[in-house]
Amino acid sequence: MPQHSPSVPWVATTVIGAEGWPAELVAAVRASTEAAARATRPWVGRGDKNAADEAAVAAMRAVLLTAPFCGTVVIGEGEKDEAPMLANGERLGTGNGPECDIAVDPLDGTRLAAEALPGAVCVIALSPRGTMFDPAGVFYMEKLIAGPAGHGVLDLRVSATDNLRAFAAATGIRETALTVAVLDKPRHAALIREIEFAGARVLRVLEGDVSTAIAAASTDGAVDLSIGIGGTPEGVIAACAVRALGGVMLGRLAPQSAAERRGALAAGLDLNRIHTVNDLVASDRVLFASAPIT
Repeated sequence: MPQHSPSVPWVATTVIGAEGWPAELVAAVRASTEAAARATRPWVGRGDKNAADEAAVAAMRAVLLTAPFCGTVVIGEGEKDEAPMLANGERLGTGNGPECDIAVDPLDGTRLAAEALPGAVCVIALSPRGTMFDPAGVFYMEKLIAGPAGHGVLDLRVSATDNLRAFAAATGIRETALTVAVLDKPRHAALIREIEFAGARVLRVLEGDVSTAIAAASTDGAVDLSIGIGGTPEGVIAACAVRALGGVMLGRLAPQSAAERRGALAAGLDLNRIHTVNDLVASDRVLFASAPIT
């Protein structure tokens, strides 16, 4: 169950999957998101998203370097837009403690922070070493996410309309009562029209599809599904939280340029494969933490 830290009054830190991890490591992971959130806060609304991102990266790295584990960054956000980042392959921690894969985005929603819009968060996820999916330079992924009711019901190979109908039938919720989160990007114009035509409500999200994925995987009813193409790094981070929450997540790599596609094929990636949440993080033992900024 999510846990909330009272240690920073303005930061409601969420930790998922803490069970089975050393308490000292859980505390350090939580502290890394809180430190990143604190460091970012002075940059909120100042219009400089790279400066905000750099502050978050430096603060999170400083805490993780002293954390009691042997961590390797598998997913380091920043490569696709040349932003400040924790680099893929970077080693963190004291070397004492469990060996872990790390997926991290010290500032998910850089534009949101720069413009003082809601939804910017600092996020990190850990799993045992060798269990996180490495997208090998493919920065975008088509995603379909829901709570536990979506298991065995959703299929990324069919239309959004068909998935809405199947989910409504499985849950007993009318299609017109469903809320579907979609990143508000030009690439999703046709998808948004399709969902609206089916009668469901569309929650347009400017940025920050990690938070959106968690909302869809949770059972509080605020968001029923999350559909569309978002960042692959964010997808792997989100998969850790979704798996800990017992939700369903399906993903298919979606290169957005010819060069990205060539790189994926050269790396031997199957662009038609549907990845389940278990493919994206191959362990039940996951630790996820996030701290909101705006």
